[in-house]
Amino acid sequence: MSIVGIEELEFGVEDLDVAKRFLDDFGLSAVGSDAQGRDAFETLNGGRLSVAGVDHPSLPPAFEEGSTLRRMTWGVADGEALEALKARLADRPGYVDQGDAIQCTDPNGMTVRIRVTGLRDVQLEVTPINQWGDMRRVDAPSPVYERATPASIGHAVFFVDDLEATEAFYRDTLGFAVSDRYTDRAVFLRMQARGGHHNLFLLKLPHRGRGLNHVAFTVRDIHEVIGGGLAMNRKQWSTFLGPGRHPISSAYFWYVNSPLGGAFEYYTNEDYLTEAWVPREMQHSLESFTEWAIEGGIDAETRRQKKAEA
Repeated sequence: MSIVGIEELEFGVEDLDVAKRFLDDFGLSAVGSDAQGRDAFETLNGGRLSVAGVDHPSLPPAFEEGSTLRRMTWGVADGEALEALKARLADRPGYVDQGDAIQCTDPNGMTVRIRVTGLRDVQLEVTPINQWGDMRRVDAPSPVYERATPASIGHAVFFVDDLEATEAFYRDTLGFAVSDRYTDRAVFLRMQARGGHHNLFLLKLPHRGRGLNHVAFTVRDIHEVIGGGLAMNRKQWSTFLGPGRHPISSAYFWYVNSPLGGAFEYYTNEDYLTEAWVPREMQHSLESFTEWAIEGGIDAETRRQKKAEA
């Protein structure tokens, strides 16, 4: 298990100004232009998101039309791990050895880059929660967030054409572990045997070809999920779904429709798994996807569910 983090997401977009405004409102920090002249943004731990026009020469070919993710970079722990993967990936389509990084195309058409991690450790103050018989927050209220500041890029979700081949690439070649799966429909994969429930979710739908479903960003707690979603609504970005809770990973979430393609998600409280975890197999259904969720989000002014006519 050598993959340790999501380093970078590179997007090609049809409206660059709108995309940059979205990323700023979402809570990512603008860090200027990168070496290719693209606008770059970061999470607190240094996970990077770069954005450029769809025809920018630095971007690899798109695996779907319109604004979408064009390249995903994963980090490994050290140079030794990178060298080991060079040998394993050398015969993959699109393989390029860039010296300090390697690149290939996965079976779903996504360009994948791997380099030694540059992510930073981040220490954040997280307010305890009170539960029956376990009172950890004493003489102090829970926080209220006016916006979210994502700590890291947590996972990506792709629609796939060939679920079996794409899963095999990440599981057998890159060493990902299976966390859970929907029978003949989807698989949740994590980078390490010990870690959050999933860093990659592959989903095959009967009438949807390959493409980006969403990318997700970790935040401190449920309060920051709510604060982030409300802030995006106040900025006139529409909610796809949320707030809500996934029973399969236990995570609280809020999805916002994104002009970069797919959706962007704030999430927290996902399950932490180890080598002892036995993957579950279940049927894909609305109930297995979400225990509860507010369609259309919460009204940013009244903090109540939006009415249907809105």
